[in-house]
Amino acid sequence: MKKSSHKEGWDIGMNDLEKRSFYSFLTLYILSSFIFIAGIGYWYYEAQKSALKNEMYYTLQHLADIKSGDIIMAHMQNRPLKKRTIPEGVTLALIDTNGTVVDGSLTDSSMQIEEGYFSVEGYEVFVSASPREHLGIAYVVAQSDTLAKEIATLKRSVWQVLMMVSFFIVVVAVILSKLFMRPVRQRVEQIERFINDVTHELNTPITSLSMATNQALKQGACGEKTMKNISISTKQLYDIYRSLTYLNFSSKKDISEPLDLKETLEKSVEYYSALAEIKRIKFNVTLERTIFSIPQAQATLLFGNLIGNAIKYSSPKSTITITLKDSMLSIEDEGIGIEKEKQKEIFEKFKRGTEYSGGFGVGLNIVKSICDTYGIEIALTSVLGEGTVFSLRF
Repeated sequence: MKKSSHKEGWDIGMNDLEKRSFYSFLTLYILSSFIFIAGIGYWYYEAQKSALKNEMYYTLQHLADIKSGDIIMAHMQNRPLKKRTIPEGVTLALIDTNGTVVDGSLTDSSMQIEEGYFSVEGYEVFVSASPREHLGIAYVVAQSDTLAKEIATLKRSVWQVLMMVSFFIVVVAVILSKLFMRPVRQRVEQIERFINDVTHELNTPITSLSMATNQALKQGACGEKTMKNISISTKQLYDIYRSLTYLNFSSKKDISEPLDLKETLEKSVEYYSALAEIKRIKFNVTLERTIFSIPQAQATLLFGNLIGNAIKYSSPKSTITITLKDSMLSIEDEGIGIEKEKQKEIFEKFKRGTEYSGGFGVGLNIVKSICDTYGIEIALTSVLGEGTVFSLRF
């Protein structure tokens, strides 16, 4: 599998599954946002449209009432009808008792004159019978075409706002999708690296086994060195198998049993002694009898990962000191150490303190998982270039 780099561009760095997840999330977010925004836009448009209609109705009614009042006052005071200034876009027409237009004009000369409020060919029309036939005027007709224009302007404004908001939503959706996919991308990279590391780790013992087997076949018998190489390679493969098995079935908790940790540690030291001999590493072991309730398999995996880790990162011809006393276990090596800033994340899955000596970054995660499961306190002390001490309190 090809590893990706964030420098290569977002889309280039994703595999097909990630791309489908990215675009699915992006599409879902955008569609749901558009539906929500469209609903808000429609509600706002209808509310404003209704408000404009109400405003127009009351405006025309008010102008008709004022004109009707002027007609009544002019009739009662026997004076000419007063001229008033009316708002732009509004026209008034006076209809006498015979139905004839005596002042102004109608937007539609064929319209049926009756009291009420209605629309005619883009005009809002309000017919008032308030004059009560004073001065022979039966109706005042107030007309305006500004409502249609205002509604058209409102519609354009809503669409413009919706377009701007939609653009903003798309930008935010892309950013959020990238943020959403970032941990997935990191996890995929970790898995890809893990697979590559496992492949590399398996390659060494498999190659050694193959060479040792071929040598044995050529010699017609197995010498001590050949058998030792086969044994060491087999153990390395078995360690990888145990780690992978634990990762796959770690949710299943085995039944604990009182266990003498001294005996288990002695077996683990003996198990890894052949691997230590390759690097001419010596063990300095001081153990006292300690009883602790933990499954045998988990204790063996716990000690095996710590001892194997110490051997892997120790310098040749160095010493590994293992001490079990007063329910306290310490495993100290004289290896390369771990950088201080990396010590906080060393127990995370797929994390390694260094690229030195391989490994695939699950050993210490398994150690931490077992310690958390069975209530074991674990501490790490390390100095770069001097060595590392893992301390466990049971």
